[in-house]
Amino acid sequence: MNAIDTILAHKSVREFSDRPVEDDVLEKILKAACNGSTMGGLQLFSIIVTKDKEMMKKMAPFHFNQPIATSAPLILTFCADFHRFDCYCEMSGVATDAYHNAQAYQWAVTDAIIAAQNACVAAESLGLGLCWLGTITYNVPQFIDAFQLPEHVVPVACIPMGYPLHETSLTPKLPWQTLVHQEVYHQSSETELRTAYEAMEKAPHNIAAVNENGTGCLAGDYVNRRYKKEDNEFFSNVLKEQLKRQGF
Repeated sequence: MNAIDTILAHKSVREFSDRPVEDDVLEKILKAACNGSTMGGLQLFSIIVTKDKEMMKKMAPFHFNQPIATSAPLILTFCADFHRFDCYCEMSGVATDAYHNAQAYQWAVTDAIIAAQNACVAAESLGLGLCWLGTITYNVPQFIDAFQLPEHVVPVACIPMGYPLHETSLTPKLPWQTLVHQEVYHQSSETELRTAYEAMEKAPHNIAAVNENGTGCLAGDYVNRRYKKEDNEFFSNVLKEQLKRQGF
């Protein structure tokens, strides 16, 4: 498949075979990750490769003990990283306090996410499956300590990957036309929104979740169960404190 076909065939994979990811395959994935676009050529990210099962078990509680956090052959954790450039500047006799702020953090986050997406496309093109774990942003302090991250390094994306145990189906998504605006932002009408979300609302796993949780509709399931206000506010405060701790 070419790159477009690979991207359009993307699906989340949460169960993997016992086949390990070969070293040469992993190297190709990492090289692809490190060859993406980057702010000013600074490459403000780092990638932590986790293969050791004991390390995975240590971090499993931080991922809320999802099975994929320990069953995957490997996990790639992408970090926003200004530490390396700080060190380079310091050894060159140049002060770096210009980058200890939210603007610099945003640059580094963008670099890390671009690298992560490059890694995903590369991995899927080589026959691997993967799934992004959003839990990396919930327990930032625990991951900082587990990975021994220095100042100005913050984890932003965690992606287990391996060879799929079985075929999985595509996840329903909004029509691309709903997400694309021409020249200026188009405010969708209620009819347009209902049509756009129809496939997601009719997805069996979403129907089951709404019925099981008694949330009434998909929107209610997202807001009142999956990503609740009190949880978002709590973890927002955790993240803010950790950004201060890491020097941003």
